[in-house]
Amino acid sequence: MTDTTTTTARVVTDVLQPRNVLLAGMPAIGLAAAGDWTGVPWGLLGALCAGIVPASYIEWERRRGTWGDRHVVDRTQRAPIFLVILGSIGAGAALMTAGGAPGGILVAMLALWAMTVLLLAVNTVWKISVDCAVASAVAGMLAVVHSPWWLAGYAVVAVVCWTRVALGYHTVAQTVAGTGLGAAAAGAALGLL
Repeated sequence: MTDTTTTTARVVTDVLQPRNVLLAGMPAIGLAAAGDWTGVPWGLLGALCAGIVPASYIEWERRRGTWGDRHVVDRTQRAPIFLVILGSIGAGAALMTAGGAPGGILVAMLALWAMTVLLLAVNTVWKISVDCAVASAVAGMLAVVHSPWWLAGYAVVAVVCWTRVALGYHTVAQTVAGTGLGAAAAGAALGLL
């Protein structure tokens, strides 16, 4: 792989990391769930709990020297991250329930929580791509709540898969498994709406 390809893959994987995908996607899911702009703050709460809090925890541990970078490529070190994600999404879902959030955004949070449980379970024996799972779940949920045209977002998911393989963080099978799990989470959300 050339230096240009590596640099491009690194920039793209950083731009399309789960925090950013959730920050872009969850407000749009909240918008659709509410039917108007009042859903956007609920979506931002979802992005905070599902993406920003976990990313901040990873950065905090990275600065402490626990991990070399945000990718945490050693799967044996990932369990604490999954537990933080589960707790943060759970707290967000509880706040949404208490605050009367639109059902669609709450369903999206529950789907992300269930997906994280499965990611944790798989991760105990095999490395699976969280980046691909999150990108896939968000693209699929946008298609569920807005329009099937959002399935075109899977072109972005394919780019995420490429970056993860190009950088050597995952195999093709690990990215495909993550993508499939994210699509299943979106399918589960569809079943609950």
